[in-house]
Amino acid sequence: MLNLKNIYYHPSTADKPILKNLCLKSNAGKITIVRGPSGSGKTSLVEIISGLSGYQQGEITWFNKTLNPRQRRRLCGLVFQFPERYFLGLSVAQELRLGYKKLTTEEQTLALTKVGLINLDLKKPPESLSGGQQRRLAIAVQLLRSPKVLLLDEPTAGLDWSVRNGIIKLLAKLKDKQTILIVTHEPELFKNLNTDSYELKDGQLIPN
Repeated sequence: MLNLKNIYYHPSTADKPILKNLCLKSNAGKITIVRGPSGSGKTSLVEIISGLSGYQQGEITWFNKTLNPRQRRRLCGLVFQFPERYFLGLSVAQELRLGYKKLTTEEQTLALTKVGLINLDLKKPPESLSGGQQRRLAIAVQLLRSPKVLLLDEPTAGLDWSVRNGIIKLLAKLKDKQTILIVTHEPELFKNLNTDSYELKDGQLIPN
């Protein structure tokens, strides 16, 4: 179980706190949905959970064990809203191998199969893929790390309906093995999944 308790986050560049005494519990088997408009702090929330950002007060635990930033980075996989901005590999194959001294063809194939990209040309540059393929590739990159927690920032933004549905079906398959948290301004897209839904408002999460 992922547990956030009384998280307080006030970056020096902001006039007021972004997160205030925020609490959250998230489990595998259910997808946690956090909705809110742009600027409400959704991205800050997933960056804090993933260990990419710090916070001033509160506690983040995994099965009652308090986690430091390094432990959170190992625990979590984060898929950004625009993953194409973060691709570093010159090809799909190279993108998958980044950070690994040795990655077998079987491991690559399994990761791509999980996200529905089994027939993808591994020699293609990631930037040449469609928006939906880029999201799936970004998820595959994170799945190779075997994260216990998968965090997704606006995973359906800018995609057409058929591609959105494909991403949603993929997440439905993954939710039983991983704790999944999605921040989005389109919560209605996930209404048919088994979810716990919250609204991020005035720095706090409100169940709805």
